[in-house]
Amino acid sequence: MGIEIEAVLMYNFVLGPAPGKPFHHKGIGNGYILRFGTTRVYFSGDTECVPEMKALLNISVAFVAMNPPRTMPTAEAAACVKAFRPMIVYPYHYRGQNTQQFADALKNTPGIEVRLRKLEGEP
Repeated sequence: MGIEIEAVLMYNFVLGPAPGKPFHHKGIGNGYILRFGTTRVYFSGDTECVPEMKALLNISVAFVAMNPPRTMPTAEAAACVKAFRPMIVYPYHYRGQNTQQFADALKNTPGIEVRLRKLEGEP
């Protein structure tokens, strides 16, 4: 179908039930970049702000998980997005997190548009 798929490591190095026991160890899973022509769409998966994410280039749209304790908290997710600078970012997998705090943290970051959507059943 002309869609290229690239795997991006996702893992925890700090978050876990005990020191040295991350929720997601390196190699257990991936995030993905889907490429449609020149459009690159990134899905983070359950990860912290790992070097592989910070090093991403030319991301058109990013879907970034922020659901502690197994993924990044809101502030870390916003800082990570500032590092790789997607054109558009949607927070997802954010049960109980304040997505407006994420948007506010990125409000004055040129070139990044935050799009918030409500999950079905959210107030």
